Amino acid sequence: MDFQNLLIGQEEWAFLTETIIRTFIMFMIILVCLKLLGKRGVKQLSVFELVVIIGLGSAAGDPMVYKEIGVLTALVAFLIVVLCYKILTFFVFKFKKIENFIEGKPVYIIRNGLFSIEEFKKENLSEDEFFMELRTKGVYQLGQVEAAILEISGQVSVFFYQDEEVHYGLPILPDRINRSVKQPLPLFFYSCLFCGNTVLFNADTSLKCPRCEKSEWVLSSNRKHNQ
Repeated sequence: MDFQNLLIGQEEWAFLTETIIRTFIMFMIILVCLKLLGKRGVKQLSVFELVVIIGLGSAAGDPMVYKEIGVLTALVAFLIVVLCYKILTFFVFKFKKIENFIEGKPVYIIRNGLFSIEEFKKENLSEDEFFMELRTKGVYQLGQVEAAILEISGQVSVFFYQDEEVHYGLPILPDRINRSVKQPLPLFFYSCLFCGNTVLFNADTSLKCPRCEKSEWVLSSNRKHNQ
């Protein structure tokens, strides 16, 4: 086995010193460029900003280890990427339509304890993922939630009802969701598993949800947020 080829490829051992120097230079260039992008570009990555970071990473990686790629070439690529970011950022802040196209906009996923069905369908977010996000915010059941907004950063903001305003809603704990039924018992509150609509069942209540026409129900909860 050729251990030299395994460890350093086709280069000579002396290239390791050059690799150290190249890596240090590219590290400093990355640091300066991220500084130019500003705090927003680092802390809250939109789709466009993620593209910028990937572009910077691609431009930085090759000169660190490939001898045939010069540092100056990578620096030019860095400057072009940063310039594109600055120009597009200017137009994003100046024109709302461009901002909505590039950044997206906040979307109400829950209003008054119910799923905004049409809005939820537009987002690339599964129900299980969304329930997980809500649980991390301390949500037990949707009747606690006045509004849940999917922000442009991908995070979910939750606004709770005051305890005296909490009503029956769909519980979102995994063991509760898995207890769905198609034949609810009379005189109990049940919530539609698909849209969160909550109904007090009696003998005459339709088994189809009046809001979405689905027919899978979960026993509702009126647990308060602070309980």
